[in-house]
Amino acid sequence: MSGPRPTLRCPCAGRYLAPGFTYHAPPEGETPFDLGEVPYIRAYDRCSECEHWFARHMIDISSLYLRDYVDATYGGPDGMRARLERILALPPERSDNAGRVARIIRFAESRFDGRKAGGRLLDVGAGIGVFAATMKAAGWSVVAVEPDPRTAHHLTECVGVEAHARPIAALDPAEVGRFDIVTFNKVLEHVEDPIALLTATHPFLAPRGFVYLEVPDAEAASAEGPGREEFFIEHHHVFSAASLTLTGERAGYMPYVVRQIREPSTKFTLFAFLIPK
Repeated sequence: MSGPRPTLRCPCAGRYLAPGFTYHAPPEGETPFDLGEVPYIRAYDRCSECEHWFARHMIDISSLYLRDYVDATYGGPDGMRARLERILALPPERSDNAGRVARIIRFAESRFDGRKAGGRLLDVGAGIGVFAATMKAAGWSVVAVEPDPRTAHHLTECVGVEAHARPIAALDPAEVGRFDIVTFNKVLEHVEDPIALLTATHPFLAPRGFVYLEVPDAEAASAEGPGREEFFIEHHHVFSAASLTLTGERAGYMPYVVRQIREPSTKFTLFAFLIPK
């Protein structure tokens, strides 16, 4: 059994890593996943150069999203539907999603010469579909990617978007077409090699297309200590503005905007717009 090996393909090869946080029990609020008989011991190392945080442990969570994530997090398909309806009903001032949608639509209008809707959007790691549902309602054609077949079925049945239960690397642009926007909302922190995932998006972008990212903000969250949700077990990476910029560049993109925000949910978040080099 082995734990994750998170990487940003850093040229320094880990020479500047220093101990960050160590956990001997789940922090309050973390989803109680079934981790088997392995002792709950995990840690983060922090790069003193770019301020990126890397998870370090021997807990095998490689099959988490294909095994019990839906049940542990939402209580099954009915729970996904209820959570979707509850979040969609939030007033804008209490909704992280409302700010996200507004940012993306503003950027798209400037990027596409004032066009307000009618484009195509690929949402990678679409989750229960809050963002997909809102963008669909705003007039965008949305295709979702989710590894769990139950979640993909939920996206099709409850959100009404085309959904694929396989990774983006297994999609064929000739099959699904090209997109004006590719989005990763709180996704890159869950994969061991976010650069590989980002690099895989290039064949799917239409001319003048762009990528939008959201990830946990290590700098702001770490200042409040180890109990923050940004450092929960399913996060292999916690980003800084510098490391997110480097990630985009190493994946063949030019980071056009990288900003820190505190969301209505109280999450510390970095968002970025990336344009192909």
